[in-house]
Amino acid sequence: MSQDQPVGSPMNMEPPTDRGTPMYKGPPPGEPNSGWVTGGIVFAAVLMLCGGVLAALQGIAAIAEDDVYGRLGNYVYRISLTGWGWIHLILGICVAITGAGLFKAATWARFTGIFLAAISLVAQFLFLPYAPVWSVIMIAIDLFIIWTLAVYHSTEPRPASA
Repeated sequence: MSQDQPVGSPMNMEPPTDRGTPMYKGPPPGEPNSGWVTGGIVFAAVLMLCGGVLAALQGIAAIAEDDVYGRLGNYVYRISLTGWGWIHLILGICVAITGAGLFKAATWARFTGIFLAAISLVAQFLFLPYAPVWSVIMIAIDLFIIWTLAVYHSTEPRPASA
């Protein structure tokens, strides 16, 4: 492929399939991710680091004083505020450590980050009656983190398969 050909040009496409539609092969090997994805990874790392610290502080507030959050009547997910505090504290510490790992471009941090962001999303949904605005904001941030970590492609060479 010549250097003046754009990525989506006909030179970067497979021959037509039996249906007559060309199949896009993707970017050439070694081509970096787009600026949105690369910047998104750094932003996701910052969000995870800050969000993890804030979740840990939220957990400490719930553990230390049950008066920080309002009392609810009958709520389907009955866990004491102290229980929610421990959940947020442990999850927050794990998320902050994973966010720090993303700064070092660790592969384990990407996969762990997707998992922890999904767990955080569910936890914030269940915590919605206690802090509705904060929970909705955190759910949106968790969705962004999951998307960013899922679309990022490592530029490290993959081992050849048999």
